[in-house]
Amino acid sequence: ELDGTPLQLTRYEFNVLATLAQHPGQTFSRAQLLDRLHGFAYEGFDRSIDAHIKNLRRKLEADPANPIYILTVYGVGYKFSDEV
Repeated sequence: ELDGTPLQLTRYEFNVLATLAQHPGQTFSRAQLLDRLHGFAYEGFDRSIDAHIKNLRRKLEADPANPIYILTVYGVGYKFSDEV
């Protein structure tokens, strides 16, 4: 729920958001997020995480181009802000 409005998230979006939000400030690599979504046996593309992050930002952020919740740590991965 965001501002009283239920969010429509896919299972993968929910799992990515839950992983990040449960560990604010901790940076997760794409591979770590894929492992949490699919397990270690998954051999998918790590860039699929980028699509989930993009979709989450469109649903969560007032300005998806300047996110305040889901942050990019360049060269490493993503984290949920520990300042909100």
